[in-house]
Amino acid sequence: MIPPYSSALLISDIHLTPSMPITAQRFIDFCEKEARSVEAVFILGDLFEFWVGDDASMRSPFHLEIKHALANLTLSVKTYYMHGNRDFLIGPDFLKKTGMTLLPDPSKVILADTEYLLSHGDILCTADSAYQLFRSWVRKPWLQNCFLKMPLHWRRSIAHSLRSNSTAQYQRAARAEPEVIQMKVDVTLDACANMVDQAKTYQLIHGHTHLPTRHHENLSQVEWQRWVLSDWDLDHPESVLPKASALRVDTSGVRYLDLVKA
Repeated sequence: MIPPYSSALLISDIHLTPSMPITAQRFIDFCEKEARSVEAVFILGDLFEFWVGDDASMRSPFHLEIKHALANLTLSVKTYYMHGNRDFLIGPDFLKKTGMTLLPDPSKVILADTEYLLSHGDILCTADSAYQLFRSWVRKPWLQNCFLKMPLHWRRSIAHSLRSNSTAQYQRAARAEPEVIQMKVDVTLDACANMVDQAKTYQLIHGHTHLPTRHHENLSQVEWQRWVLSDWDLDHPESVLPKASALRVDTSGVRYLDLVKA
């Protein structure tokens, strides 16, 4: 049971990786500064660009630095983590060492006396049937156990290959059918309506799509508010504007915090 909190910060899609050092440093700064101003922090998936097992983090100075920042944060601020589509293999060892609490997807929470439904968001992208099939397979415990028993260099090679193939396929499809790709990478109204109606919670917060904004939506007499979290990227100004934000929920309401200018 998740206790209620009067203030919280919610983030997702940080995509931490050694090749993005500025973004990683901003996340460490966030753990030391902004995150200390609330009662709870919720990380809604894709904290890392990819994750091939908790044992891999033991050998990486980069991951040890992130783990240290999280462990320091959780000493004073309750911190929750939800699996994303890139780091769903984060396991009990990493969670124990950082002090984070794992959340199922979706999860209900009460923040500033209002009930919210939290999700990473990829499960809501039901227009992409191929991805949903892939997701259903890679989340099977027996398949994950088989993967984690492989030698570490095999796991890394598979992860890099999957990422490269996915990026190449997306870029080809985006050039040929941009409208279709945009539809596939976003959530669907049907999926959102089903999720909030089943949970009987009509305030939805999620990440994954990298399209931060607030929506007021309805379908078949179901009405809900939806807040989308931003991804973070401060390392590629040549291709995208620097972006990093958090959603703050407290007694004053819900608002986005720009962490680029902070």
